[in-house]
Amino acid sequence: MRHLPANRILQGDCVALMNELPPASVDVIFADPPYNLQLQGDLRRPNDTLVDAVDDDWDKFADLKSYDAFTRAWLAAARRVLKDDGTLWVIGSYHNIFRVGTAVQDLGFWILNDVIWRKANPMPNFRGRRFTNAHETLIWCAKSQEHKRYRFNYEAMKALNDDVQMRSDWLLPICSGGERLRQDGAKAHATQKPESLLHRVPVAATEPGDLVLDPFFGSGTTGAVAKRLGRRFVGIEREARYIKLAEERIRRVEPLPPDAREVTRSRREQPRVPFGWVVERGLLAPGTVLYDQSRRHSAMVRADGSLISAEDAGSIHRVGAQVQGASACNGWAFWHFEVDGRLVSIDVLRQKLRAELS
Repeated sequence: MRHLPANRILQGDCVALMNELPPASVDVIFADPPYNLQLQGDLRRPNDTLVDAVDDDWDKFADLKSYDAFTRAWLAAARRVLKDDGTLWVIGSYHNIFRVGTAVQDLGFWILNDVIWRKANPMPNFRGRRFTNAHETLIWCAKSQEHKRYRFNYEAMKALNDDVQMRSDWLLPICSGGERLRQDGAKAHATQKPESLLHRVPVAATEPGDLVLDPFFGSGTTGAVAKRLGRRFVGIEREARYIKLAEERIRRVEPLPPDAREVTRSRREQPRVPFGWVVERGLLAPGTVLYDQSRRHSAMVRADGSLISAEDAGSIHRVGAQVQGASACNGWAFWHFEVDGRLVSIDVLRQKLRAELS
């Protein structure tokens, strides 16, 4: 394929189709490969009703050797199409994720996190011979250890988590209720993932317009979330019945308006604003006294944006470090100015200028 087939579902073998895509053309890959569950016999609840388990042909492999060969083949194809600053997300259970993790490292990917999806409402262990299987694992990795300029929207994930740094254990419910797609009263797809889980991947690792590839597209959760968030997608799926299901699902999705698609930007991506600009724009007048949050330390603003205290003169960072006896200091976070008897961080003024620059 000469061109990337954005916002389309391709039918066929994921390895062959990925090998036809342009190299280094995909921003993020989310993969939910077969788990190779190796189920033996029916699983029944205590009331003798049958559990709707994963017993589809696409999850069956002759042995672990054949599963490992399949895993390495699709991961190698995925690595070829991933951009140098892109990332791979792959999810699995205890049946397969450790084997996938070995292949990921052997092929040169660099693991950034293993994220635990802790299920708020897991299926119980009906036989009572094991712990309830209440989580799955996502491996998040960069293309290699050398490719360190991958996208991570740290501030966006922090905002999503009530302004607290997002942890690597995510408590989210399984797909159920109205979100679960059904056909003739049964699950339309045995391993449909919740949209809340897929929401976090593009919010964490993409920006609007980026392209997300899902080589095991299934019921189309990745495409539905991508369309809603203003990201492009490419889906690959073998089964025609799933493609039809996903296309109809995605057709009903309404994209968010452009402003609503944006996420909180990393501070490293924001324009650099010297403290002197705050002074020359008149947001703080020379002679203003700045304080730390406890009012233990103070310094006066000079006309060139430098500070002077009893101990030293220099930048907001240098003087902040000097008064504390520290080797370094983020002056934007340390210094405050007084407004009606209360202290306000000078970083508020930097953000005002950044907003104007944007």
